[in-house]
Amino acid sequence: MLRRDPRPVEASPGASHLPMSGLIRSRLRRLLLILATLLALQTIALSVLENLTLFEAFWLTMTTLLTVGYGDLAPATTLGRILTMSVMYIGSITILTLIVSDYIEYRFYRRERMIMGRWRYRMKNHIVIINTPLRCGDQYFKRLADQIRAVPGHEQAPIQLLTNHYPDGIPAELRDAGLVHFTGHGSDANALRNVNITQARHIIVIAPDETDPESDSLTFDIVHRLSEMNLANRVTVECVRDENRRRFTGLGVRTVIRPVRTYPEIMVRAVSSPGTEKVLEDLFDYEHDHPHRYDLPIADLQWADIVSALIRHGIGTALAYIDRDGQVVCHPNSTDDVDGTGLIVLVRSKDTPPTSEIEEALNRYRDFLDRWHNREEARESETP
Repeated sequence: MLRRDPRPVEASPGASHLPMSGLIRSRLRRLLLILATLLALQTIALSVLENLTLFEAFWLTMTTLLTVGYGDLAPATTLGRILTMSVMYIGSITILTLIVSDYIEYRFYRRERMIMGRWRYRMKNHIVIINTPLRCGDQYFKRLADQIRAVPGHEQAPIQLLTNHYPDGIPAELRDAGLVHFTGHGSDANALRNVNITQARHIIVIAPDETDPESDSLTFDIVHRLSEMNLANRVTVECVRDENRRRFTGLGVRTVIRPVRTYPEIMVRAVSSPGTEKVLEDLFDYEHDHPHRYDLPIADLQWADIVSALIRHGIGTALAYIDRDGQVVCHPNSTDDVDGTGLIVLVRSKDTPPTSEIEEALNRYRDFLDRWHNREEARESETP
């Protein structure tokens, strides 16, 4: 059986997608070469004709080119003066002016292409996000970028969008957040090459419409292309229909999640800590486990005691408690004394325990603690 080469495959090479940029750069290089040649010949000529050292000849050539004219050195021979005037008019007035003009033209052209999403950034270890949500895409990208930058090790991670949604440029708030984009489609090999997809650290494929199962067809086409390039192990993809998850995992995709637009934190967890998104997704699914609120008085127990009591009795996992002011206290310290009016517990949806079972578990644990303390006191009293 033939084994697939696991190394990333470069997208098919071709001509630059920026021919005008290439022409300007080529012209700049040609003008710089002509200018350098002219300066070298002038330096040698002045050294011979004016009996100067190479450094003195070079100094005189450069002050002539830049029209500074310090006056400390000047050509004395007729031929030297003619050559100096030639360098001034040809080099300084003509060639140097053309170089500055072409450079300014290149900068304007580069900025225009960046705004329109047609500039190829030479990025490495970046995050590529393919597609744009149908609704509230700007807000989603802003929150997603903020959450990614909050992950340790990703504070300076470059983020690039690959989408057709912003042909006239991405909004200012996304640019201010450090995002750039390239206008194209994720199934286009040239577009993938232009975002340096093989150098990407993470690849996120967004479902265009989180309510339309047809979005899975679009994302599957993109993921299939990435799989052919041996990049599926870097991909986190949104899947609208749970029945299609197996198709994506069959391509070798690292993580498949449901589209949850209001909580981009789930996507960030899927990217930075694969597997944790499953726990978060399960909280939104009432078919398996769900957080349940129990209203009951709580006192005389530490948080670690409550967690242990519920786990020992197979009830669930305590997530938070409600204090006397009605505020939800999430993930308190294990040694905190709990004084509240309720608990929030992660329980099985098919067998949600009643409040009485929670009370019984806590009371049994109190009795266990009392017996343990009594034994410890008795042991200390027997010790001479």
